[in-house]
Amino acid sequence: MTGRPAPAVLPPSVRGWLGLMASLASLLVVVLGVRYADDSRPGPVDTRISAVVDGVTPAWRQVALALDFLGEPTGAVTVVVATVTGCLLLRRPRAAVLVVAGAGAAVTTATLLKSLVGRTIHDGNLSYPSGHTAFLTSLAVAVALLAADRLRLGRTAGTSLVLGAALVAGAAMGWAQVALGAHYPTDVLGGWCTALALTPATAWLVDRTADRLTARPDDRTAQGTTERATDRTVGTGRRERR
Repeated sequence: MTGRPAPAVLPPSVRGWLGLMASLASLLVVVLGVRYADDSRPGPVDTRISAVVDGVTPAWRQVALALDFLGEPTGAVTVVVATVTGCLLLRRPRAAVLVVAGAGAAVTTATLLKSLVGRTIHDGNLSYPSGHTAFLTSLAVAVALLAADRLRLGRTAGTSLVLGAALVAGAAMGWAQVALGAHYPTDVLGGWCTALALTPATAWLVDRTADRLTARPDDRTAQGTTERATDRTVGTGRRERR
C-alpha cells in the first residue's frame, strides 16, 4: 500500500459524455423491453433487417458461428482471461477488474431482463436482450477505455474511440446472432444498450472503490478531522442562534 492510486479506468475526459450515453441507453432498454414484453413475433424493424441478413453463405455462417462462440461460456472465459492478462501486463489492475465486473454485470442484467420481459423466439426461448451482444460490447468498451487512458486522448477522441469500439463489437456479434436466427435485431439492440448503460457505471464504481481502498491512513485521518471540525462549527452556530 503506497498510497498512490492506480490510473483511473474511467478517464475524466470522457465521463460526462459516457454518463449521458449510459442514461440514453438505459432509457432505450426500458422502452424496447416494454414494447416487446411477452411477445413472440418480430417487429417491423426486425422483419426488414432480418430479410437483409438471412441467407448467408456457408463461409459467412462459419464466421457467425466463430463470433457466437465468443459469447458462449468457454469462449467468453477464454477471452476474459486473455484480456485480464493483458491489463495486468500493462499494470492496469483497475482495467482488469472492469473487464470481469463489467462483462459480468452486463450478462447478469441481460439474463434477468430476459425473464422479466418474457420475449421469446423459436420454441419459447427467451430472447430480449441479447446476452452475447451485451458481453462483447462490454468487453470492447473496457478495452477502449484502457486505450483512451494509455493514449491520453481528449474528450472528443476518447469518446469517439469508446463508441466506435462498442459499435464494431455490437454490430459484429449482433449480425452473428441475427444470421444464426438466435435473436431478433431489436434483441441485439437491447443487448448493446445494456452494455453501454452498465459498463461506464461499473467503471465509475471500480474507481470509487479503488480510491477508497488505496487512500493513505493520514489522508483518512485528515478527512475525519475535517469532518469533525465541520460538525463542531455547525453545532456552535446552532447554539449561538438559540
